[in-house]
Amino acid sequence: MLFALINAAAASELQEESEIKFAFYSSAWGENTQDVLRLVAHNTTADDVRLDSITFLKQDLPGASVELELALTVPAMGYADLELDYVDLLLDNECIERTLSENWRLAEVSNYTLNPSVRNLIIEDTDSFRIYQCVEFVHTRWTRLNDDTLNDQEEWVLFHFESRSSF
Repeated sequence: MLFALINAAAASELQEESEIKFAFYSSAWGENTQDVLRLVAHNTTADDVRLDSITFLKQDLPGASVELELALTVPAMGYADLELDYVDLLLDNECIERTLSENWRLAEVSNYTLNPSVRNLIIEDTDSFRIYQCVEFVHTRWTRLNDDTLNDQEEWVLFHFESRSSF
């Protein structure tokens, strides 16, 4: 767990604050089903944007990147969401594989640090709830629609795992 926290801290130091925040969710992660993959995006700019693609850079396995073509329009200072066919974002990452084998459940994948209050969680017993994070890098491509300016950014995403087990 310490290794993951060090990786998250190192990634956050390198991270340029992204103007487009996003998170992926899927009920498939907790139920071993092939349910949809849901993307929620928040545009913090004053311009409408189109989130063109997010490519998961599987750095441990060159050539194993996972590219998601999105074409999601997100209004200025607003939110948008999109449902995609299920895509396995969990492949080829030792941290993710180890964490899942330790009975954690993946809650979300996002380019921002998870704050339980954002997800309307009230944690009364901190001994029964933990958040664990694995880091992976992505290439995000989005376009400002007012002038067709293309933006490319390599940034990190955090895989947020939850467990309600006693430690």
